[in-house]
Amino acid sequence: MKNAFNSALRLIVKLALNLYFRKIKVFGQENIPKGKAVIIVANHQNALIDPILIATHTPLKPHFLTRASVFKNPIVAKMLDFIRMIPIYRVRDGIDNMGKNKETFDKSVNILLEKGSILIFGEGNHSLHRSLRPLKKGFSRIAFQALEADPELDLVILPIGINFSNHKKSGSKVGIYIGEAFPARDFYPKHEAIMTETHKRMQPLVTTLPEDNYEQWVKTMVKHKIDLTNPIEVERFFNSKPALAEGETISSPYFTNKVMKVLHFPVYWTWLSIKSKIKDPTFTATFKFVIGLVFVPVWYLILFSVLLVLGWSEWLLPWSFLGVIYLISNTNGPS
Repeated sequence: MKNAFNSALRLIVKLALNLYFRKIKVFGQENIPKGKAVIIVANHQNALIDPILIATHTPLKPHFLTRASVFKNPIVAKMLDFIRMIPIYRVRDGIDNMGKNKETFDKSVNILLEKGSILIFGEGNHSLHRSLRPLKKGFSRIAFQALEADPELDLVILPIGINFSNHKKSGSKVGIYIGEAFPARDFYPKHEAIMTETHKRMQPLVTTLPEDNYEQWVKTMVKHKIDLTNPIEVERFFNSKPALAEGETISSPYFTNKVMKVLHFPVYWTWLSIKSKIKDPTFTATFKFVIGLVFVPVWYLILFSVLLVLGWSEWLLPWSFLGVIYLISNTNGPS
């Protein structure tokens, strides 16, 4: 029952993601291990969007370590557990709660012992800035605890980089880069060594921009038509020692986006009603996506019912056709 539900949910969310984003490309699928215990270590720039991209665009079906604050509501906690999310406690969640991580680590180890997979965002936090931040020790602790429980366990670390052309807007592009997996046992019990190796392997998978003049560098690359979802192209651009453009503005191809909003205006109004309440901008795309996932089907159900009641059934097909076409062609420029 649980696996069937997750499989169905995975298909629905994957379809919704491919409507929300204009293009999702996955590179390195051949690097995904088979028949091994896997700890996926990925960068973290876009809140809930990051884990669901990996869950729907790789065959691993991982469990996710998720910040514990979202588990406060008991009903929500049961739902999150049902879809393979495991709470991880941080200092900001309270010193008294840190001891609960033992249960989290034990559960993660048991999943690995059964040759399952765990997804961990190794940086321990999220940020919209395109860079790879220092990694925390959480994933190495779980890896070494699993190896202590079973020294013969075939456990590998799989580095993944997720890159966005525009973190906040629909109709943008995503590039997911899967690196080569490597055995965790080769580094046991040296935490710093495995963290350094993982960071080194993740670096070429993640688009990296200088912190100084960050926004201006983004505008410069947009001007030069550099694909921000391609870390290799971005690195090549910086190796050419480009000049920083001044005063450039980023333009978005708005037409398809505006028509899409008109055809789904109640959904767009729902977004506008909560937009100002989002305190962390990293969650912007998450809220947009969830609103679309829930309210677009509701909007079409209401629309069809109203048109049928009013006897305007001839409008059903053209409205539906235009709605789908503009959802698919919705485009926003990089930012």
